Amino acid sequence: MKNEMRNFHSLSRLVLSACPLPPTAAVKHAKAAHVEIEVLDAHTRKQICIVDKVTQTSTIHDVKQKFHKACPKWCPSQIGLQLECGGPFLRDSVTVHSVAGSSILTLYFTDLGQQVPWITVFLAEYTGPLLIYLLFYLRIPYIYDVKESARSSRHPVVHLACACHCVHYIRYLLETLFVHKVSAGHTPLKNLMKSCAFYWGFTAWMAYYINHPRYTPPSFGNRQVLVSAVGFLICEAGNHFINVMLSHPSHTGNNACFPRPNYNPFTWILFLVSCPNYTYELGAWISFTIMTQTLPVGIFTLLMSIQMSLWAQKKHRIYLRKFNSYMHRKSAMIPLIL
Repeated sequence: MKNEMRNFHSLSRLVLSACPLPPTAAVKHAKAAHVEIEVLDAHTRKQICIVDKVTQTSTIHDVKQKFHKACPKWCPSQIGLQLECGGPFLRDSVTVHSVAGSSILTLYFTDLGQQVPWITVFLAEYTGPLLIYLLFYLRIPYIYDVKESARSSRHPVVHLACACHCVHYIRYLLETLFVHKVSAGHTPLKNLMKSCAFYWGFTAWMAYYINHPRYTPPSFGNRQVLVSAVGFLICEAGNHFINVMLSHPSHTGNNACFPRPNYNPFTWILFLVSCPNYTYELGAWISFTIMTQTLPVGIFTLLMSIQMSLWAQKKHRIYLRKFNSYMHRKSAMIPLIL
């Protein structure tokens, strides 16, 4: 009897070692574990609500949706969640598993205010200057003296400046709708108001002087106008081709590769700078300043050059971290200078 029990025990151990039972139930249970999220006010640290039954694989976007159901007065786009007060806001794509150290997670809530989609911001920024400039160009009543406007004849540069200005912003609008991959995210309404105030205000200031009945044409006459107009159109074309190339990375290789020049001569500037779209944008506004020879346009160009240089340097640093081998002797925006 003992020998039979010993043989049975040995056979059982042999079977179990050869075919171990997969611990699928335990793994599935661990993956399906839920996290309880306590949401506190970032300013008062008072509890707002508890979001329960959140799985480990859920994202912060899913948490915001559940938060919105618990507190309908806050839309998901208005909800800012942080791991600690004063810390960075968690991105919607972050998973709960990556930030939760246990089954209980505490997040701090900040009301981001009224939000608007990015596409709305860009369309408002570019549509306003286009329409505002045309109002001054048409010299509608109450802007200029009617009698003075009727007596004075316009210099050809006034018509050319209007055409160039319209081309610039129409290109912006078409690229926003059909070329750029605009983020599906949102931004505070105050950012939209600041951007519109900047672009619309400067456009009104520039258009008022350029289309004024007493406007003085450039000092060097038609030669100055024509040379600057050619430079403006070249920069506009270059900016467009660069934007098209950047929106279709498959044309230049892998998505993880730094954009490389192709057969188009307008893309060859990539040999010298890492952000050629800002280079062409700056060149276009410098050309427009020379063409019109007005102080408001010069001030606008100066401010835009400062802002674009900051954007370009930030993007250049990102490129240096990702594609250091491609960035040899390249500048951010202006070859050999910046």
